[in-house]
Amino acid sequence: MIFPVEEEGEFLRLQEIFLDKIDADFKIWFSEKQKDSVFISDLRCVWLGSQFAFDWCCRQPQWLQMPFDCQPTDKNLSLELEGLLVAVSGEDELMRVLRLFRQRYMLQIIWRDITRRAATLETTAALTALADVCVRHSVNFLYPRLCAELGTPCGESGEPQSMLILGMGKLGAFELNLSSDIDLIFAYDESGETVFSEVSTRRSILNRDFFTRLGQKLIAVIDKSTAEGFVFRVDMRLRPYGDSGALALNYDAMEQYYQQQGRDWERYAMIKARLIYGDEKQAAPLMDMLRRFTFRRYLDFSAIAALRDLKRQIEREMAKRGMNDNIKLGWGGIREIEFIVQSFQLVHGGRDRDLQPAPVVPMLEQLEIKGFMPSDDATLLRNAYFFLRDTEHLLQAWRDEQTQTLPRDEKQQRRLAWLMGFPDWNEFQQALKCHRENVQRIFAVVIAPPPEEKNAEQDSQWQRLWEGAGDDESTRSELQHAGFQNIELLQPLLTAWRTDKLLIGLPTEGRERLNRFMPLLLKELSNSLQPDVVFARLLPLLRAVLRRSAYLVLLIENSHAFKQLGLLVAASSWIAEQLAAAPVLLDELIDPRNLYRDNAPSREELHNLLRQHMLRIPEDDLEAQMEALRHFKRSHGLRAAACEVTGRLPLMKVSDYLTFMAEVILAYVLQMAWKPLVQKHGLPQREDGSVCDPGFVVVAYGKLGGLELGHGSDLDLVFIHDAEGGETAADIAFQQTAIENSIFFARLGQKIIHILSTRTMNGILYEVDMRLRPSGNSGLLVASLKGFERYQKKDAWTWEHQALVRTRVVAGCPQLAEKFADVRSQVLGSQRDIDKLRHDVIDMRNKMRAQLDRSDAAHFDLKQGTGGIVDLEFIVQFAVLAWSHEHANLLLWTDNIRILEQLVISHLIPDEQAEQLMEAYRVLRARGHRRTLLGEPTLLSANELSGERELIRQAWEQVLGRWVGS
Repeated sequence: MIFPVEEEGEFLRLQEIFLDKIDADFKIWFSEKQKDSVFISDLRCVWLGSQFAFDWCCRQPQWLQMPFDCQPTDKNLSLELEGLLVAVSGEDELMRVLRLFRQRYMLQIIWRDITRRAATLETTAALTALADVCVRHSVNFLYPRLCAELGTPCGESGEPQSMLILGMGKLGAFELNLSSDIDLIFAYDESGETVFSEVSTRRSILNRDFFTRLGQKLIAVIDKSTAEGFVFRVDMRLRPYGDSGALALNYDAMEQYYQQQGRDWERYAMIKARLIYGDEKQAAPLMDMLRRFTFRRYLDFSAIAALRDLKRQIEREMAKRGMNDNIKLGWGGIREIEFIVQSFQLVHGGRDRDLQPAPVVPMLEQLEIKGFMPSDDATLLRNAYFFLRDTEHLLQAWRDEQTQTLPRDEKQQRRLAWLMGFPDWNEFQQALKCHRENVQRIFAVVIAPPPEEKNAEQDSQWQRLWEGAGDDESTRSELQHAGFQNIELLQPLLTAWRTDKLLIGLPTEGRERLNRFMPLLLKELSNSLQPDVVFARLLPLLRAVLRRSAYLVLLIENSHAFKQLGLLVAASSWIAEQLAAAPVLLDELIDPRNLYRDNAPSREELHNLLRQHMLRIPEDDLEAQMEALRHFKRSHGLRAAACEVTGRLPLMKVSDYLTFMAEVILAYVLQMAWKPLVQKHGLPQREDGSVCDPGFVVVAYGKLGGLELGHGSDLDLVFIHDAEGGETAADIAFQQTAIENSIFFARLGQKIIHILSTRTMNGILYEVDMRLRPSGNSGLLVASLKGFERYQKKDAWTWEHQALVRTRVVAGCPQLAEKFADVRSQVLGSQRDIDKLRHDVIDMRNKMRAQLDRSDAAHFDLKQGTGGIVDLEFIVQFAVLAWSHEHANLLLWTDNIRILEQLVISHLIPDEQAEQLMEAYRVLRARGHRRTLLGEPTLLSANELSGERELIRQAWEQVLGRWVGS
């Protein structure tokens, strides 16, 4: 780096001062070292950039002989300090050793930073390691000596207690700067009192008092200024109750504070909390509690409002002090970058653990990878962060002072610019201004105030409507003026909600959020064709979120999500019910790229999404896994429904989406149920000695088997294994107990049903119907393949063979799946007496019609009525049973559409007729889906869909003849 003449003169002056202070022997060494051009160039930068470094070189010139090419690490620092402390006996000596240790490594870190031998994050990592090591070894020195004096603190359990120290702020995030405070919180596990190892007349003291004394000693050792300076300034204000709180608290007291009194800014601070001293296992309950306090399980957009308020407070304070030149707290500064990152962490971190780690730069990469932030913005923020942190380090390196304010002295400005690589102050300021503008622009987008209404008069109009100002007639007039239709229906709903008992006793924060939300909702409703219907559908959701009003903030903060809510609820009462049952689904409305798709995801894509979704949930936490599966199913069910009601996906693609989702869930559930049983009993073993891994399949019947799953469909399932006789191969070394294979597979089936159908906080996964298994409800829960084959060939009714047409394996062993397919083909492909088959099919259809058809003179039952969905299904099933012994291609598929296509290929029905039937079937199913999404019964007017019904009726007569018994 080339310095102007005046700086060269300053360096020569510093050399003279240095030479006056060193002895003759060191002068010889330094004289030789001056021949090293790299060393002298570095020395010039360091001395001109850091008065602190120059002063310590004068006081300890031998430190210039340390290896500046090396990066100090936690391991190396710890080993060296441990060796230095072996001979230390008292606290005064401890303080001196720590300070000299710190100053020596600060010289090395400053040298490497100023000369750019270390990258920004290397500097922050080295400083963090230095602080960690000094704190750890100080506690290790002080604790046993205090125990000897006051006794060993023991908990109520009788176990000795040690102090846990949380590093907060930059220390916790591995981002310590060159003159940073270290923010600490002291904790210990249990209340109790100290005990002495030997009989003593000394009195025990409370653990609280012991750890308070230990904390006070540690602070003095680290923070106190002596002739050798200080180690690190210690700040304890982030502890519960701040300066007025106890210096150390036990876990119970910590939990009580954060759960009852923890404030938004403390959640922001806790993002960076890190255990820097103490046993990780002992600290696990505390860290888990703090993680739950910090990261909410739902999307928490109230965090943005809290950060926005905190930023306003900082800006007001900066304005008061005239501190716009502060590159940390001023506009476009380091704090704004941290706020941007932490806003995403607080909002999404409870749902995505990848977003919980504290360091800013890696988190920017995560936000970019996960699509939360455009790549260009992430790059701009990274560049700005490095520029600002490098500038901050140079400001602090000068006198080891905690400052982030740009210099006003021309000489210091010139030096800062040169050390940052700029020829003069103006060019440095231009570059700094560019970075700060980029930060401020992105900050304004991410943590922008919610959009304000432009029309103040209109704002007050919506507010009056919500507050119910005036009598009924004036409210009716207001509603009319706002453009509402169906006022007679809407006004009573609005009045009833305004006085709903749930609103009584609502916390102040919840009431304020509701009062902000409702005028926005009324405005949105004014654009709806049926505001009364939409409002009625939204009421259960509003009741569900009143006590979790962060969801209201989510909608207030996201106009797009608000509009999607209105659109989807207007289109579907089923969607409204899903949102009310699980308000966490509201986060699906934020990003239209996730909500709407032009193609249904494939099985493989859904499999990968589910795997990622479940990745960080412990395998032994069944409850958490069950809840996560339910959320996965609900979120993708909502996406499928949104795509259908908006016309993004056609009926068949929606069914594929729902079917594939059920398949990947079933495959995962099978693994969840399988692993613990195998761990307990070993693998099932066949009579020939081969093991089943798993030797088990889940067979889908009905809609799932036919790839025609709908919204809210239950699952018709049958479980099959291929290990008749025998028992599990238990390993005594693993404390496994052998059981009969039949019992093992019965328990496996029970476990699968339990996981699928148990009602949890997030509802159930699927209703499961097992009545189609051999012998129905009186049969075994899990059949062997041989038993299934025997039953199908000897004892099954014709209707059971009809059901077998729509069966396929959806999870389990591929080899057994092939065997099952062979059995299916043999059973369905058997030659039958056509007249008897026709009689059995027609007889079963008439029985179903008598029991299930709700049609009357005015209505048509879409599913069971004449010419409805079931009639076409029976036609297809009859065709497979009647003709597949000659046309094996009829057995290739399990869905009605593709079987109809195979009937055309086999010349069993005309092409044109098949096309008409397929289209009629699609129309009927689409209408059924639509009625489900509207929450309406599948009863239509008697004259609806008459053309489609007539086509199916004609096909029935052509294939089966007239109704028997009609």
